[in-house]
Amino acid sequence: MRKLWWSLAAVVVIVVLGFFVAPWVYGTFIAEDDAPAASVSTSGAEAATGDLAGSWTITPGSEANRTAAGYTVHEILRGADVTVVGSTDQVSGSATIDADSLTGAEVTVQVAGITTDSSQRDGQFRGRVMDTDTYPTATFVLTDPVDLSAVPTDGTTATLPVAGTLTLKDRSLPVTADVEILRSGTDLVASGSVPVTWSDFGVEAPSLGFVTVDDRGSVDFLVSFAKN
Repeated sequence: MRKLWWSLAAVVVIVVLGFFVAPWVYGTFIAEDDAPAASVSTSGAEAATGDLAGSWTITPGSEANRTAAGYTVHEILRGADVTVVGSTDQVSGSATIDADSLTGAEVTVQVAGITTDSSQRDGQFRGRVMDTDTYPTATFVLTDPVDLSAVPTDGTTATLPVAGTLTLKDRSLPVTADVEILRSGTDLVASGSVPVTWSDFGVEAPSLGFVTVDDRGSVDFLVSFAKN
């Protein structure tokens, strides 16, 4: 009987230690932040050629500046504070420039294509969080002209405020982002992050016991344009 009690006590100790220690082990030795969202790279950038005026279309981009869009959030996963970045290259859109003024732009993202390093997380994102069967795309539409005359032509960048309407699921709200812009050769590249409160867009941040996601995050983008 004494051996049985000692065995039961050992099991209880193991369970308790596992409950309290396992999250610490995961957070300290296993969990890692994802790489940050893509931003404009000037690696291999060339002096700009041609003028800006005309219509532009989003392309896959170059090796240094591949078109992508997605999100960044912080979550508590099994006791670990983790930064999660989801992205997709399923991005399309266009822009119109009159002289040196960006007068129109629209970017469309196929939300179901956004992935992270966890298929379980991505399944929740596509289903309960974003309902991509009903709302397959997210869009950004420029609302105010942007003066591009300060963008350098020597392969360096400028950062400009850009205002527009962001649509997630069935809600559209005005947003402003600081956008880094590069002219390289005949291409135009832009990247930025739009701060968002998910509940403003009717997006419920998951809280599933083993994971809790912040209600604040960002919608991120890097888009490369080629002139038509």
